[in-house]
Amino acid sequence: MPDKVDTATSPTGDGRATRWEDHKAERRSRILDAAMEAINEDGPDVGVQQIAQRAEVPRSVVYRIFTDRGDLDEQLRGRIIERLMADLAPTLTPEGTVGEAIARAVETYLAWIVEFPRLHQFLGTGSPSRRTTGSRVVTGTKTAIALQLAGLLAAVLEKVADNADLAEPLAFGLVGLVDASVNRWLSNPQSTLGSDAVAQFLEVSIWQVLQGNLQGIGVHIDLTTPVSELQ
Repeated sequence: MPDKVDTATSPTGDGRATRWEDHKAERRSRILDAAMEAINEDGPDVGVQQIAQRAEVPRSVVYRIFTDRGDLDEQLRGRIIERLMADLAPTLTPEGTVGEAIARAVETYLAWIVEFPRLHQFLGTGSPSRRTTGSRVVTGTKTAIALQLAGLLAAVLEKVADNADLAEPLAFGLVGLVDASVNRWLSNPQSTLGSDAVAQFLEVSIWQVLQGNLQGIGVHIDLTTPVSELQ
């Protein structure tokens, strides 16, 4: 005689399991959004109780949905990155001139950081009481951005130089340059540079790295070159 199917958990049962999963997903999303709002307003060292109150759920519910605070923080980093990439991703498909494409990407990134500095800080270091390094979500996102940029540069180099060997080191070098420079600027309380000056520094630096390496393989472009000519 076949085993009796538990309709409360079977995907082919009466739908209670599906409704529970939907309810759980809705609560997870509400808690993550509440955590983002709390960090953005009060700083990265917010407690679970503050997050639960903002999400209008009992504290115990947070720990039923997330394994522990580390799990909550890592999923929160994923949600923050989703917010960032919604703004940044369109700039990774460049248009206009080379100079305009560089400026658009840099200015979009810095504008997001200026608007949400505490969220950006949380991505890099976590909270003062729960320092975080080596987040898989953050590292994976940086790698994904660099690989996307590498694909773009590879297509350009194949067309203009018939050689895409430099694409990946260029892409990872540029992402590292921007990431390290911005993180230091944000974390240095003695810095007198404003966001406009940092943007100019990054735009010049990105261009110099690109131009120097392209000239090294015999490719000559300038900031006024239309991106369409390179695709």
